[in-house]
Amino acid sequence: MPAQEFDGDRARAILGTQPDFRDGPPDNPIARGLPAGSVTDDTMQCVLVAELLVDGAGVIAPRALADALMRWEREMARRGRSELLGPSTRRALAALKLGYDPLVTGTAGTTNGAAMRIAPVGIATPLERLLAAVVDADRVTHDTPIAHAGAAVVATVVSAGVDGAGFSEAAPLAIEAASHFGFGELFEDAMGKGSLGTGVEAAESVPTAFSIASRWPKDAWAASGYAAALGGDTDTIAAMAGAMVGACTGLSALPANAVRKVKEVNELAFESLVDRLLALRSR
Repeated sequence: MPAQEFDGDRARAILGTQPDFRDGPPDNPIARGLPAGSVTDDTMQCVLVAELLVDGAGVIAPRALADALMRWEREMARRGRSELLGPSTRRALAALKLGYDPLVTGTAGTTNGAAMRIAPVGIATPLERLLAAVVDADRVTHDTPIAHAGAAVVATVVSAGVDGAGFSEAAPLAIEAASHFGFGELFEDAMGKGSLGTGVEAAESVPTAFSIASRWPKDAWAASGYAAALGGDTDTIAAMAGAMVGACTGLSALPANAVRKVKEVNELAFESLVDRLLALRSR
């Protein structure tokens, strides 16, 4: 959160040699004033998607997602945080306000907004049904092959992790999922390469998150800290890398004080929501 949009040097200076939660610096146009441990739009939209999945018995209706995103946009505007909206989501919501059908508003969405919020779909959906569920979750804002591929990679690792796979077992399945949309080689090439790009485009940031996860396959905290220190779209890259590794290692592998801090600062009841998502896997 505090390092997002800054360059790598500034990000590392904020986080310190032992990265930890920091307050949003006053000169950060997005994170200014946020207390240490605050989540950003990535987690907010993950929770939104999770609640839609629960309410829809595992299915996300396009109109329900469109309405939920517009409510979220209004709430962010009320808080003075309209800048949290990504470019693809902003464009889709503008089209929705003009009366366009939510089935067609995402056809230009190539950024990482779909991948950043897809983890609940991976939790709630077994692998045999996952790709269709990913497309359903993406369609309103990110209905493009690259966005679907990025979201499918994250969701596949998460779903496989929930089934008990480690990252090394989940990664080939994720590459296969990306291949379904024509981008398998992009993610295969990303394995172990470090930062490939830190911008908001899915073709940059999702392979970077996948690469970071492959380097820290058993330590979600280390993966997230490395991602946060890169600069650029740090919160989204860290969210995706952390989701993938975290699903493969479980809650017990995370620092207990960090988990407690996030829950306290944001008043989020993750456990009950995840329990309801897990119950959907056998529907």
